[in-house]
Amino acid sequence: MSSNLSNATNASTATFVTALVFNAAVFGIELGIFTVARPFFPAIYQPRTYIPPKVRRAPELTNHFFLWPWAVFTANYHEIRSKVGMDAYFFVRFLRMMVRILLPIWLISWVILLPITGVRSDGAGHTGLDRFTFGNVPPNDQARYAAHLILAWIFTVWIWWNIRHEMKHFVTTRQRWLIDPENASSAMASTVLITGVPRNYLSETALRNLFSHLPGGVRKVWLNRDLKEMPELYERRQKAASKLESAETTLLNTAVKLRNKKLKAEAKAAKKDSARKSTDTTNNDGRPLTDPSIIDAEQGDISLAEKLVPRNKRPTHRLPLFSWMPFSLPLLGKKVDSIEWARQELAETNEALHEARRTLARDVATTSSLPEPGTNHPDALKPDPGSSQTYPPLNSAFVLFNNQIAAHMAAQVLTHHLPYRMAGKSVGVAPEDVIWSNLNMNPYEARGRTAIGWGVTIGLIVVWAFPVAFVGAVSNIHSLCSTYSWLSWLCSLPSVIVGIISGILPPALLAILNMLLPIVLRLLARFEGVPQRTTVELSLMTRYFLFQVINSFLVVTLSSGIIAALPDLVNNPGSIPSKLAANLPRASNFFLTYIILQGLSGTASGFLQVVPLVLYYVKLFVLGSTPRSIYNIKYTLRSVAWGTLYPSITLLVVITIAYSIISPIINGLSAVTFFLFYEMYKYLFIWQLDGQKTGETGGLFFPKAIQHLFVGLYLQQICLAALFFLAQNENGHPSAVPEGALMIVLIAFTAFFHLIINNSYGPLTHFLPLTLADMTHSTSDPNVAKATKELDDAESYIEPKSTDVEKRTARKRTCPSGSVDSTSGKAKDAPATVEDVEGDRAASAKPGAPGVEREEGERENAIRGVDEDVGPKDFYHPASVEPQPIIWIPRDPLGLGEAEERAIREAGIKVSTKDAVMDNKGHVDISGPPPESED
Repeated sequence: MSSNLSNATNASTATFVTALVFNAAVFGIELGIFTVARPFFPAIYQPRTYIPPKVRRAPELTNHFFLWPWAVFTANYHEIRSKVGMDAYFFVRFLRMMVRILLPIWLISWVILLPITGVRSDGAGHTGLDRFTFGNVPPNDQARYAAHLILAWIFTVWIWWNIRHEMKHFVTTRQRWLIDPENASSAMASTVLITGVPRNYLSETALRNLFSHLPGGVRKVWLNRDLKEMPELYERRQKAASKLESAETTLLNTAVKLRNKKLKAEAKAAKKDSARKSTDTTNNDGRPLTDPSIIDAEQGDISLAEKLVPRNKRPTHRLPLFSWMPFSLPLLGKKVDSIEWARQELAETNEALHEARRTLARDVATTSSLPEPGTNHPDALKPDPGSSQTYPPLNSAFVLFNNQIAAHMAAQVLTHHLPYRMAGKSVGVAPEDVIWSNLNMNPYEARGRTAIGWGVTIGLIVVWAFPVAFVGAVSNIHSLCSTYSWLSWLCSLPSVIVGIISGILPPALLAILNMLLPIVLRLLARFEGVPQRTTVELSLMTRYFLFQVINSFLVVTLSSGIIAALPDLVNNPGSIPSKLAANLPRASNFFLTYIILQGLSGTASGFLQVVPLVLYYVKLFVLGSTPRSIYNIKYTLRSVAWGTLYPSITLLVVITIAYSIISPIINGLSAVTFFLFYEMYKYLFIWQLDGQKTGETGGLFFPKAIQHLFVGLYLQQICLAALFFLAQNENGHPSAVPEGALMIVLIAFTAFFHLIINNSYGPLTHFLPLTLADMTHSTSDPNVAKATKELDDAESYIEPKSTDVEKRTARKRTCPSGSVDSTSGKAKDAPATVEDVEGDRAASAKPGAPGVEREEGERENAIRGVDEDVGPKDFYHPASVEPQPIIWIPRDPLGLGEAEERAIREAGIKVSTKDAVMDNKGHVDISGPPPESED
């Protein structure tokens, strides 16, 4: 049996060598391909040099073919903070911190621990890599464990210092970012999202009066409302606009191809008939065939589209069998002309949304004052069921303060005297980060959903443990085949095959398993009712890390270590403690190959970006049919999902710290791995990637990653304490009890330090302190009273005079979105709602048009809908304010694009052919952004 174990140990070394050679080869090949391909694919390898605004663009990586590693190495990672964002900056900073932590740990542990465990320790019976693990200390020389104890204390104190240093830097940098004028002047920096608002505060005036006690008072309140059918109408309009763009482009493409086919046929016929030499270039009157005026007068009202494309060649699609179906089925459902259907759908949804917004404006006007004192159940969290409003308020609102410090005070103050009322508050919420469907979640329901979500999460972790345990067992296949006779055939396979099965296959299987779970965990976080997408990512980070530590680390460690000890455990159950102490450290062999996989193949793949490279051209060829789709493919930067990226990195941190004393070989491999990760992500964020699309947290993922670092410390110290207590000398007596006791003391000190860090820096991670109030943004408005009166929603209930219309029209906001207008008392580009009069619309309306009342006596029709022409502003639901997307189609050689543009505009639909062209082969290209981007 001992000979079998020796063979298994030697085989584990062969597995490590196989994994190292294989991943090193992959590393070299991929970096070689990247070096060659990089200059030829700037859209993949350095899109940040031309896509972002000029102030955020990166310089060229390098003009020298082979000097790109030096350019990446010398690049300043601080540029990421201003050009990409705080989240990306602190992620790269975290990797840099790990390099600084691991470098001295690597050198010291290799100089001290490798000789301690590997020299004159043949009595332990370990060979190969296992000679350098904790379990290789011989029973007759247990005093060597003192070195492990001392280094455990030294390394822990070193990690403590780095944690404190980085948390201090994080708090200072985040506070500077919060008060930076570029960020602080935005509307969202002074806005608080409040959930769980009781019924008697569901009015703009009530909330404004409630928070008027804070410095500077309230500038604007947005009540979130139950919009009922409006979001569905909005989605229908968006889909119809997309369908119309696609169908129109397809029509143009078909016309060009049919014309080319006809020209080829005429050219072929011309060769046979010399009398018609110029048929392929001119008409009888000398005009080019591609002239837009190809329709002759005698053809009457036949459109150019009907002339160029037969009816049966026009784009069509099938409608779903039932209205509730999200998609249609092949060969089933009504077949319709896509262009005609989309134009009609746009007209219907535009009209329906316009009327709904007028009704919404009326409801907003009626809730702009405090409710009557006799309101039943004033502290209820649900809207009054007896309300006559079509779109009643939900139990949440956005409150914009005049002073930034007031917003941070509001987010921390105890607001209501009853449980869960107005308890959920978030400051600095970006409108595009909001999950609108979760804004009416009852606080009690949200807590029930949270319990269910975590129950399902724990259940998934338990269920997922079985396939992960199988992966861990496969990584120790040598012990399996030496223990069980029916698996002995595995040991007879060539060593290279066995090395691939046990060294390469398990990490790959583990990576695949870890790709599937985040999808479910993200849905669970959303199910719990969190109102922001960034909050979903923060929740996912915690859940996914918990899963990673339990299944990808603990289960693999135990399963691999127990499998390694099985031969002796089966024959001698009484030796379980000593055998586990000797064999659990051998589970590190799997993680050595895992670190190698991530550090070599992982980083090389990160540089090469094979999948994005292939997808870019596949999308451009398959999906790049319309100008908008081409723009999105060519000029949209890729982003990252922090909720899964951070746990994948912090798992390596936990593995490294946990095994830093037990198997010190991992320290060198991890130091190199994190250095390569640091250089790779520095390159990616400076030259390739953008921050998260949905919102910027200001680095809030970083303190969570620091908490994960503590998990690694606890696991290391608990494992070392257990191994010390399990250690036995040659007489079978415990030999390292004092070391185990001192490790318990170290655990207590670590917990105390953890508590101090959380108590001292925790309150500073989210909000601004009063000591920085003088540096925060505030609005000094000489006309505050006038602005406040103008913002009162009740004021817009009556039609303004023509002079007021002219004044307000002249004061139309044209400043960049997000900044605060100190003269109008409102966030610049804020949505014009009932208080923003549609004067220009009323002035230009035709008599008898819907919604236009010519008589001042009819007060009800004087209610104006939300101004949808200026786009979604600040904190209104997009369905209530966003204008119809401008249909973007290309110009073509036949002039059909301009003809379709006129037809679409005559149907009352906004359309443009600017900066989009289709060539003679039907290929679309663009020379500018979508038309609405320039508005």
